[in-house]
Amino acid sequence: MKIIDLSVTISDKVKEPFPTAINYEDHKEGAKTMGKILFDGLGDVFPDGNGPAGEFLTVNSHAGTHVDAPYHYYPTCNGEPSRTIDEMPLDWFFRDGVVLDFTDKPAGYMFEPNDLKEKLAAIKYTLKPYDIVLIRCDASKHLHEKDFTSRHVGASAKATHWLIDQGIKVMGTDGWSWDIPLHLQAKDYRSNPRPGIIWQAHYVGIEKEYCQIEKLVNLDKLPPFGFKVACFPAKIEKASAGWTRAVAILDE
Repeated sequence: MKIIDLSVTISDKVKEPFPTAINYEDHKEGAKTMGKILFDGLGDVFPDGNGPAGEFLTVNSHAGTHVDAPYHYYPTCNGEPSRTIDEMPLDWFFRDGVVLDFTDKPAGYMFEPNDLKEKLAAIKYTLKPYDIVLIRCDASKHLHEKDFTSRHVGASAKATHWLIDQGIKVMGTDGWSWDIPLHLQAKDYRSNPRPGIIWQAHYVGIEKEYCQIEKLVNLDKLPPFGFKVACFPAKIEKASAGWTRAVAILDE
């Protein structure tokens, strides 16, 4: 068995609109903090003044590699309250994986159902319900660059509908977003203001329930299919997303 990490390191070095902040407390600082809170009045109870190290994070639930819940897209889905990340069925997140390679398309390209059909035909694979479909565009190779959020391809609403209609519940990308880059959405909207332009793929969740994984890595290390994906989201109460240590599991 071989396990491949598909997850971004949660770090303040990733260039995104809502950056993470990490305050590192080393062993000496930990001794002071723990000593004061838990052992006040007992003196130095730690060996050589070294207490437990720890970190304090200020982090958005959509930072790093994460799973978006239906609640992220809209308050309702198909007329019912949208489910939050702690309400999602775990069996969605351990399934056969499929990688569709869109590295032949430019950054900002919006893929449609026909693109998905062509990519599947090229690898001679037919989707089955609950497959986890991963879109590779290698945007993850630019995580620490200023233009990271504009380096990915994105799904159209029709492409997202099509995947869901094949029985797909979880889909992911190694880009910053499942939709095309924000600056292209804004440009399109400014040229012709109309509904269905901003976050068009996300808003498919108003009608159909699904989850998306954003900011994956190492999709270039995977075969097109023949592996499992485990991407269980962190169980955050009533949250719109949860971080995941996504991995691919291959039989060797």
